[in-house]
Amino acid sequence: MAQINITLDQEEILQLMAEDQGNAFRILLEKCLNNILKAESTEQLRAEPYERTSERTGVRNGTRPRTLNTRIGTITLEVPRHRDVPFKTMIFENYNRSEAALIATMIEMVVNGVSTRKVATVVETLCGKTYSKSTVSEICRELDKDVSAFRQRPLTKEYPFIYLDATYLKTRKEHRISASAFMVAYGLDSDGKKEILGFDACDGESVQTWTDFVKSLTDRGLKGVRMVVSDAHNGIISAVFSQLPDAAWQRCQFHFIRNILDKMPKKYQKAAALELHEMFDCATLEEARGCRDMIINNYKDIAESAMECLDKGFEDSMTVMALPLKLRKSLRTNNRLERMNREIKRRSNAIGIFPNDESVIRLMGAVLIEYNDKIQASKYTAFNKTAYAELCRNSCELVEKAREQRKLLAL
Repeated sequence: MAQINITLDQEEILQLMAEDQGNAFRILLEKCLNNILKAESTEQLRAEPYERTSERTGVRNGTRPRTLNTRIGTITLEVPRHRDVPFKTMIFENYNRSEAALIATMIEMVVNGVSTRKVATVVETLCGKTYSKSTVSEICRELDKDVSAFRQRPLTKEYPFIYLDATYLKTRKEHRISASAFMVAYGLDSDGKKEILGFDACDGESVQTWTDFVKSLTDRGLKGVRMVVSDAHNGIISAVFSQLPDAAWQRCQFHFIRNILDKMPKKYQKAAALELHEMFDCATLEEARGCRDMIINNYKDIAESAMECLDKGFEDSMTVMALPLKLRKSLRTNNRLERMNREIKRRSNAIGIFPNDESVIRLMGAVLIEYNDKIQASKYTAFNKTAYAELCRNSCELVEKAREQRKLLAL
């Protein structure tokens, strides 16, 4: 662009500063930018207004108003119009880039756990532009495309081990605040690499919602599942047995211990917890069964319901014993997904109450995409190929466990 000389009238400037000091700089900026637009028009047409020259490339066709939000307020510019060749200006190109960067930053702030109300306040303070809380939420709809693509992507690998869990987030439904279940599936592929397989939000956990969720994974190509780790929610168990017929179920030992201790008198909980951990650390299933019998014998008179819980759930919590020793530690609890749920909670707490389930999927889905990128980039694997190859050679015990669990459920 050629050099532009802008002349400002001294008396006009002094009068503006005296009469309307608050808007003076906004008016001066408006005048300067309008002069720049006129100069750009002249440069592109190679002629001043009403000038007739052999180098002229087109004719003017009036102007159109366009607002521009700046740090000192909103100004109105008169953008030239050309009849033959469209008028171009760097002013709005720079503005569009800044606006896009601002929107991207706003979305990132919300995804990282800053409330939409705080985002609106920060943007107004820094940029001089007002965004309402509802407008920030609307801008975050820009995430829909990426989140939808991630949720619908084909699952092309085999995932021998998957974890299922749900955490509850507050949503507003029919003018009332209720809790939505945010369900997540987390998988380990045959190389031990971790991956977020899917997520969804619904009114609550039930046989139907969990069945629909697991079916959505199999419809996308989920295959090769040998074992599923979760808590003892009936909806999850039913979904696993109906949608993943060859998979065994491992009851999360961490949740199981908590279920048992919740039924015990408080003064015995610490000692019982140590004994339960020793039971789960046993090298063989026979040794673990011996520890179980001893614990039941020690506490049956003072914590009958807790011991009934231990006896009933023991075998399902020991499915992991059918795996090679090197695979057991990382697959006996749902702690991987619990840690991720804590991160979801940390981010969602800043938002507070979601307007609907769609916003839960949008914003928490973006959090999970970010989390998935991180774990996919990591070189860490949950198990080595040697241990998994050993499982593949000796998988009969795990397959038999899956069949046994389904027979017991049918009874």
